[in-house]
Amino acid sequence: MSKNVAVIGYGVVGSGTVELFMKNREAISKKIGRDCDIKYVLDLRDFPESPFADMIIHDFDTILNDDEIEVVAEVVGGTTFAYEYTKKLLAKGKSVVTSNKALVAAYGAELLQLAQDNGCSYLFEASVGGGIPIIRPLNKCLAGNDIQQVSGILNGTTNFILTKMIKDQMSFDDALKLAQQLGYAEADPTADVEGEDACRKICILGSLVYGKHIYPEMVHKSGITRITLDDVEYADNAGYVIKLIASVKRLEDGSLSAIVCPRLVPKSNMLASVDDVYNAVSVTGDGVGDVLFYGQGAGKLPTASAVVGDIIDCLRHHGRALGIHWEESRKDEKFVVRYKDTNCSMYVRLKGDDVQALKPSISEMFGKLMYIERANRPDDELAFITPNMVESDIDANLAILSHSAEIASKIRMF
Repeated sequence: MSKNVAVIGYGVVGSGTVELFMKNREAISKKIGRDCDIKYVLDLRDFPESPFADMIIHDFDTILNDDEIEVVAEVVGGTTFAYEYTKKLLAKGKSVVTSNKALVAAYGAELLQLAQDNGCSYLFEASVGGGIPIIRPLNKCLAGNDIQQVSGILNGTTNFILTKMIKDQMSFDDALKLAQQLGYAEADPTADVEGEDACRKICILGSLVYGKHIYPEMVHKSGITRITLDDVEYADNAGYVIKLIASVKRLEDGSLSAIVCPRLVPKSNMLASVDDVYNAVSVTGDGVGDVLFYGQGAGKLPTASAVVGDIIDCLRHHGRALGIHWEESRKDEKFVVRYKDTNCSMYVRLKGDDVQALKPSISEMFGKLMYIERANRPDDELAFITPNMVESDIDANLAILSHSAEIASKIRMF
């Protein structure tokens, strides 16, 4: 049997990839039309208790210099060793598949071009939706559409926390602690709760759909740490739920709008019913209309499922580059517009002793708006939804109001 696959990293995703591949090895070989097997698993550690302990090696060059290896799964993460390993493998004509969103978001255009130049492939289905197929559908099934917008819940940790706040009335801090206890959140949850993880993922999707590399530095991101149960209650009474939404769309002038932030999503919207650690990506195309991709966005075997799917694709097409490509860009280019210059409607919650007296001023500033209520609303609190306006104009009005009241919350509408 040809041993033509290697795995770099034997953590959660790496061990899941090996487990799933070996479990279904015979069926995979039949699908490919020839024998295939994993030859090496690279890691710094030894795993004497693992049933695959005999595959473990510690020298990257063993994989790089073995001509039998056709495909390498890079699941080590990060942008240091993984970047150098990936470049060397692609330069040797070995296809690389990965779940490494940080690497694809930072260097995707370069690595895709390197793969194309060397007759191999760089695939990353697992980097965005975990077990949810989204890269391949966008690149193939929906390729005939002009994609108008991609939006989604792309982080299971934040979605779990918000679900607990909405459904169980847990505070943010208590919901985060529970997520950590259940293994959904890291000891340092910053990348999740501040929107960094979702930002990398929407950069990958936007680059794929619109054909030019979108760097995370180009995209505004804000997280969920300031969301309170008061905001959750106001949203519910007005017919909304709060979700951390990542989105990218093309504007009329051809520029792009991309942002990651909490939003009030109408309960009638498909994304509003996505709860717990589940993720969903909504795609709007001129031919297909609205399509929703839904499933487990992380986890050992769901992510491994996507990694193994990419391995199979590379083995089937050994010796040629599969058609994923987008152009390189510079981080100082302005094709992603400043988010403050885009139009939006905003939920605002004010706190102040004389806040009710501000209503005439608020109406004068914003024109037609909607005040919203909640049970037992204190007299020093006022919440409303602005009309659709340029966000910088909304901020200018709120800056004036801040002289008389505290801006307790400000959340974009979806």
